[in-house]
Amino acid sequence: MSNTKKEFEEELAVCRKMFEMKTRDYGTSWRILRLPSLTDQIFIKANRIRSVQMCGVAKIDEDIESCFVAMVNYSVMALIQCELGLDGEQDLPLERAMELYDKHSIGAMNLMLDKNHDYGEAWRSMRVSSMVDIILMKLKRLKQIEDNDGRTLVSEGVEGSYNDILNYSIFSLIQMHEEGQK
Repeated sequence: MSNTKKEFEEELAVCRKMFEMKTRDYGTSWRILRLPSLTDQIFIKANRIRSVQMCGVAKIDEDIESCFVAMVNYSVMALIQCELGLDGEQDLPLERAMELYDKHSIGAMNLMLDKNHDYGEAWRSMRVSSMVDIILMKLKRLKQIEDNDGRTLVSEGVEGSYNDILNYSIFSLIQMHEEGQK
């Protein structure tokens, strides 16, 4: 499992660096977004990956890896929004944004390690295309929860879905790296 943690941390570091660079460029302008808007941003990236996987051709100059990185970062943004709410400070200093990024991404990683223990690294036998399908399913679930004003009867809340999307995106990056698809 230590190999998984190391691989996860390596992929997460790439995502974190992109988040930091975009935060330096744009600030925390994403703080204006409501959770459904972030869900839709993740959906756009996941749907693009699936579309390219199915037709085998990409017509714009954006690789699949960058879509997975974006899904990780949008998921972290959503987790931050869950914590801070829309009424909180909009323009976070870079240091605070990175502190929150680390808090939520490390929280997702710890959840992954616990689940990975119980499921025996089953994700390593999965196809990247299956992980994309699971991400899309989780997004449909998220949209339903959002349409229900966040209320669920027996299901976990939106945070669990965002954590799972983050983790499946990192798993996909690891798989692609191992398969030489990057």
